[in-house]
Amino acid sequence: MQSIIKTKSTYRTISSLSEGIYKEKGSKFIGYATPCYKEDEAKLYLETWKKQNHQARHLCYAYRFGLNNELYRANDDGEPNNSAGAPILGQIQSFELTNILIGVVRYYGGTKLGVGGLINAYRTAAKEAIEDGDIIVLEVFEWVKMNFTYQDMPAVMNVIKQHSLTLQNQNFNLECELTIALPLEQKELLKKEFVNLQSMEISILGIY
Repeated sequence: MQSIIKTKSTYRTISSLSEGIYKEKGSKFIGYATPCYKEDEAKLYLETWKKQNHQARHLCYAYRFGLNNELYRANDDGEPNNSAGAPILGQIQSFELTNILIGVVRYYGGTKLGVGGLINAYRTAAKEAIEDGDIIVLEVFEWVKMNFTYQDMPAVMNVIKQHSLTLQNQNFNLECELTIALPLEQKELLKKEFVNLQSMEISILGIY
């Protein structure tokens, strides 16, 4: 019998970009932690951190996405296997976080730390970055994109106002386009209200 994974109604992440620093035998490890929701977004952050630290020897990282922690990755970027990415991922797991990316850059100080020393350094820099930020608990929503005509605008805005729904993007050209968040326990009822409007088209963007 196939098990059913229930979608969580909340998850733990950090509120914004934060940093942590750890120094050992001349080497400096700078940790960056940021909210992040997908791999393409993670690549952009990593490129930015690499440019900011172009003299650093390594940029190791780990991320975890999804409400059930189903997507994760750890990368050692040339350090010995499992000496960098795995300890960073371990801190994400230890703090029970998701939708987060942590990168740690290393400026080499001339003295080798050994595998044990590297594990401790990358783990500590990641931990410092997490603890420097604010851990928050966020509610999960189903995000939808709605396209409709100006004729239905008053009715749409009335439903949004009535239920205090969160708007993310608004685009008003020949037609109206809105991206809104629907609370999970109300999403089917709310979609029925919107679908009853003559011109309404709804696309589901995802649950996060």
